[in-house]
Order: sequence, then structure tokens, then C-alpha cells
Amino acid sequence: MSNNEQAAGRNGSQPRSDAWKTALTVLQSAKPPFVPEGADAMTVLVEFPPGDPGTPPHRHSGPAFGYMLEGEMLFELEGEPERAIKAGETFWEPGGDVIHYQDGNNRTDTRSRFLVTMLCAPGQPMLTLVDDEELAQRRHLRAPRPGA
Repeated sequence: MSNNEQAAGRNGSQPRSDAWKTALTVLQSAKPPFVPEGADAMTVLVEFPPGDPGTPPHRHSGPAFGYMLEGEMLFELEGEPERAIKAGETFWEPGGDVIHYQDGNNRTDTRSRFLVTMLCAPGQPMLTLVDDEELAQRRHLRAPRPGA
């Protein structure tokens, strides 16, 4: 019996690979806020055409974790400066009361695509738009923006 036959074992299964030992790369590590019992999880694909401003200011009922697949997103959370997230980079937000101001396509020559996994508080929507009155009341919590 050859070594491969011995490695496969008597049940005819394929030999095991050691590739799994180096296959994992940690792209992001975060300590999210408390996730309530009964929360729902969903993963969504978001695609915006070139130059699209994205979702209006909003919040999520729980934390969200994302990965930029293609293009570039202008990302801004309440209290943090806006930043460009490029393909292959990750992002996250705590959800809850924090306003997510920007997620639009930062490029005019290509679409943007990103995946987001969200944990939604029970009985609450995944995304809630923030009205102009609340934006005005919380203006002092928004980080200074270049050119604004």
C-alpha cells in the first residue's frame, strides 16, 4: 500500500491537506457593543453606480461589519472623520444611536460593491433613516469635514 493510500485511510477518503493552517487571514477584529438576545443576523450586498451618493444618513439597530469588494466608498460615522475605504478593506460600526452619514461611491469611473453583515435588534428594522431635524440637533457630534 502506498503512502497516499495509507493517508486516505481504509474508507477511501481523500488525504487531508494542511492548507487550512495558513488559509485564514484576519482582516478585522472589533469589540462590538452588547448584542441583544434574539437578534437577527443578515448579510447584504450593496452596489452603487459611479458617483452615487449612497444611503442618506441613517443608523442600524445593531453592529455592522463590512468588506469592500470593488471600487471605493466614502465612509463616515458620527464623531469620526470621513474616510475612503478601498477594495479589500474592512469597516464596522457599532449601530444603536450612532449616525452613519456616508456610504456613497467615492469614484465616478466605476461602481462600488461591498458586503455587510448586520446584527439587528429584535423587532427593529435593519436601517432607519435620520430626519433633517435630528441631524440639526446632533450637528455638534459630527466630525469636521474637509471643505464643509
